[in-house]
Amino acid sequence: MRTHWPPALASGVGAFTLSTFALGSLPFSLVPMAGLAVASLLVTQRLLPRLAVAPRAAPRRPWWDIPARVVVTTGFVVLLTGVASHLGPKLTGLLTPFPLYAASLVVFTHALEGPAPAAGVLRGLLLGLYSFVGFFLTLGALLERAGIAAAFAAAVVVALAVQGVALWTLRHHS
Repeated sequence: MRTHWPPALASGVGAFTLSTFALGSLPFSLVPMAGLAVASLLVTQRLLPRLAVAPRAAPRRPWWDIPARVVVTTGFVVLLTGVASHLGPKLTGLLTPFPLYAASLVVFTHALEGPAPAAGVLRGLLLGLYSFVGFFLTLGALLERAGIAAAFAAAVVVALAVQGVALWTLRHHS
């Protein structure tokens, strides 16, 4: 089976890097940035290929699967933490949401199960990212006015509500 994930992953990392630096220099406020995030999720959903996944039993995972995922993910977290003081708070904040979990999930899924299940992981992830936008929009809107506890509580409620809608959508449209 011919694999396409290395160039796709490299392209994704490049696009993330370019958009991080571009968005970091824009003077957008909270609501326009949230709108831009939602628009980018909608466009990405339209561009993601629809690959049919044949129902089958879950594949037997090699013994090294989970340890390899842990090492890759931990390595990136340690790297970002190590360079955070050199990058400064704004750039570190922009780099922190790097889709590390998505990259590791998709690469491992693609390698072990193929492109259709990997595309399925991305489709589910995209639906889940709407709750990410809702969480940070709510947090950003309330943090200074309502305080830490109230802002985080409201953000969690919004994220759970949006995630519930996403789950309902996934179950009723798949």
